[in-house]
Amino acid sequence: MAPRILKLFNLALLILFPLAWFAPLMRAGLLPLFGLNEISVLSGLASLWQTDILLALLVTFFALVAPYLKTIGLALIHHDLASPRLLPAIHLMGKLAMADIFLIAIYIVIVKGVGLARVETAWGLYLFTACILASLALSILTTRTLRRKT
Repeated sequence: MAPRILKLFNLALLILFPLAWFAPLMRAGLLPLFGLNEISVLSGLASLWQTDILLALLVTFFALVAPYLKTIGLALIHHDLASPRLLPAIHLMGKLAMADIFLIAIYIVIVKGVGLARVETAWGLYLFTACILASLALSILTTRTLRRKT
């Protein structure tokens, strides 16, 4: 893939990640009789900060900090403002960001398994997952492109 296209897709992620944080990940409610509330990454984090600060710190890092730092790091490399030697750290950030999607999936499975609540996945979960996967693909393609240059 051409370096210019990699740059553009990566820069698009700088816009898409914040959009994914505000987008509804799921709709949840108690029992099938009541209405469903939409939960986004940010609304979920706001609730976590009130109940479990340690978990809120971890999820904030996995959902917000890791993917955005990775995207910024790749942008710096694409624009020759950072060394390609940062790529191993950037790959690690991408793997950490995937942990958040795993946590969300576990929560959905647990809540559905209990049967007291109703949970429906929403479009934001797919957008967030696509952003993380696109970011991983971009870092792999960037590594391959840089190897071909040398």
